[in-house]
Amino acid sequence: MKEILSGNEAIARGAYEAGVKVACAYPGTPSTEILENTTRYQEIDSSWATNEKVALEVGIGASFVGARSLVTMKHVGVNVAADPLFTLSYTGVNGGLLLICADDPELHSSQNEQDSRNYAKFAKIPMLEPADSQECLEFTKLAYEISERHDTPVMLRTTTRISHSKSVVTLGERVATVAEPKLARNAAKFVMLPGNARGRHYVVEDRITTLSKEGCSMPINRMELRDKKIGVITAGISYQHVREALPEASVLKLGMVHPLPFDLIREFASKVDKLYVVEELDAFIEDQVKAIGIPVTGKEIISLCGELTPGRVRKAFGLPENAQGTAEKLPGRPPNMCPGCPHRGVFYTLKQLNAYVSGDIGCYTLGFMPPLSAMDTCVCMGASIGMATGAAKVLSPEERKKVVAVIGDSTFLHTGVNGLMDMVYNKGAATVIILDNRITAMTGRQENPGSGHTLMNEPTNAIDFPMLCKAIGVKNIRTINPLDLEECRKVISEEMERPETSVIITDKPCVLIKKEGVFTPGKPLAVVEDSCTGCRACLKIGCPAIEWVPSSGKKGKAKIDPLLCNGCDVCRQLCKFSAIQEAK
Repeated sequence: MKEILSGNEAIARGAYEAGVKVACAYPGTPSTEILENTTRYQEIDSSWATNEKVALEVGIGASFVGARSLVTMKHVGVNVAADPLFTLSYTGVNGGLLLICADDPELHSSQNEQDSRNYAKFAKIPMLEPADSQECLEFTKLAYEISERHDTPVMLRTTTRISHSKSVVTLGERVATVAEPKLARNAAKFVMLPGNARGRHYVVEDRITTLSKEGCSMPINRMELRDKKIGVITAGISYQHVREALPEASVLKLGMVHPLPFDLIREFASKVDKLYVVEELDAFIEDQVKAIGIPVTGKEIISLCGELTPGRVRKAFGLPENAQGTAEKLPGRPPNMCPGCPHRGVFYTLKQLNAYVSGDIGCYTLGFMPPLSAMDTCVCMGASIGMATGAAKVLSPEERKKVVAVIGDSTFLHTGVNGLMDMVYNKGAATVIILDNRITAMTGRQENPGSGHTLMNEPTNAIDFPMLCKAIGVKNIRTINPLDLEECRKVISEEMERPETSVIITDKPCVLIKKEGVFTPGKPLAVVEDSCTGCRACLKIGCPAIEWVPSSGKKGKAKIDPLLCNGCDVCRQLCKFSAIQEAK
């Protein structure tokens, strides 16, 4: 049976066919859809974790008792999971464990462009890299065989293009030979005290050497000999670009990018006149090939930044780009918060109060964009609160009052709660605003511990944010309606004056929340044309439902798109001329 699947869908299918019993993740583009698709298979227990470290630890626990487990995350999530990952390399596994890492060249939805192949090398674990959806499925299954045969976790690296592109995939059946999980004690292997860990380090080094030799005969590493004037070593999506841009070139296609099959590389190099490495981001393969004494050209012609395309590869090799028809010029579409987003009023208020906003990762990061322009820093998940603590430590009392940390509900539970504990413990004097979406909004409205439902859509306990903050030791906790600008200004300004930690929690959910009854839209608004003076006050919140209609000889007037407006009422509060009313 064949289906057209995205890379993420194919990985989920591969996990099912491989006999995976536990799948755990924290959502993050471009990896999110993997776990959303494992829910299609009742044999797999799929769950969202509070963060990537916890997700990996869940997978490790399942592996240690003999179950095959799948853990998925985006590239920056591996930073969070690195602590258990490096020690897992020493302990090895019982049931196979696969960690999917989805990189994001070109930063389509990320704060950096790190190359996670370096983690495989650093942690000394094997990494596979598929080049299409069929390989996503096959490599996922192969990863469990490698994991159990070599007693190691395995990483599988995708990129945005592989994760989201679709191609034809041949489906198989779920294996029936995977052993049932059971408790089995092996403290010398799984308790990483120094005495045990020292011996395991030798195992890790021997394993990498063995895998490098085995890689030379693995079918996923293959030579494609054509014109021998040019030989290209490549992997993943870059392989597809090379085949399109340089169809006559000989290619060494690597399916396992760590450890590299050095003997196979030497053999390939001996068969071509000029050797190149084509890879996105770091010179990961190139540097290792040069280190074994083989001359190769790579980053001299291929950029260290951004994605590759067939056109960019052709240009790097001095070839003319293929003739294409003139692309239709589309209007610009800058990122923006949704119409009626409950965070728009908060950021508008913070700008009016001249707050120094320590921001965080989420769709609310768009508070940085004009016309709101109300975010001053954003580094990584959960950093807003710790950074606010640090800033408040060194500023004068008057400057300190301006410091406000803004963080979403899922991000707060991910790693922000640690920062708040530190702020309270060390008597930090800053204001924290928790934007409670009741959902993990940015990555596609996934459930989280504050939403009241699991990934499998089962009702569960929902975190009570005021009670959690109180338990941490916050004395000043207030809840506000973020759509009421007067209330926002009053409460936020009062808390900014406090010489100690305070927390403000917004009480309106994401307007796109999936569950019925959680969000109730208001009545759409409309502009009374005769009352509109063209003052543009309503444009200051940047709502995409509000259009500006220029007119000859006049300032122009505002217009509200009834298909976009959900009646949040924020714009009406800004209009001093009562020109915005409920639509008739």
